[in-house]
Amino acid sequence: VFAIDVSKSMLAADVAPNRLEKSKQIVSQLINQLGGDRIGIIAYSGNAFPVLPMTSDYAVAKMFLQSMSPEMISTQGTSIDQAIQLTANRYFSAKDKSNKLLIILSDGEDHTNNAVAAAELANEVKMRILTVGVGTENGGPIKIVENGNATYLKDKNGQVVITKRNSKVLEEVAQKGNGGYIDGNVTKNVVDYVK
Repeated sequence: VFAIDVSKSMLAADVAPNRLEKSKQIVSQLINQLGGDRIGIIAYSGNAFPVLPMTSDYAVAKMFLQSMSPEMISTQGTSIDQAIQLTANRYFSAKDKSNKLLIILSDGEDHTNNAVAAAELANEVKMRILTVGVGTENGGPIKIVENGNATYLKDKNGQVVITKRNSKVLEEVAQKGNGGYIDGNVTKNVVDYVK
């Protein structure tokens, strides 16, 4: 199952073309490497939403993947724990004997601080969690396009918001989920790691 962060921070362009599009590129390349595995897709920000149930129809998966955007989920924020819980409760069961892997693509900004605890759920359903960090430690502004006009997200004081990748959270989630963490800024490195 691929869980893709669609929060507004994923619109930051500190990796080209932006974090969300980079995440989609990674997932698309990973799908190209699969040989008959069933996949599912989850979008999450303030809560998690099942985008695609388990399927082996990769063409449909890629179509749904391309439609992912922050507008999919009205509740903003980033709740990695919601993505983990949705996967554990809806996509995998403890009785299922197949290999179960959750790949979380995110900048690691977690607004709930429950992600590490939720990762322990992975053990209950014998699921591994791989986290892919997209974005840079220096970060970047969040570009918002409305009615064809581009601007940057500002805080209540009128200052441009700079969002930074939080690798520490992603590393901790992967460790609790018996998986691994990889820097997602170079697509080939992620594909090679997952192979």
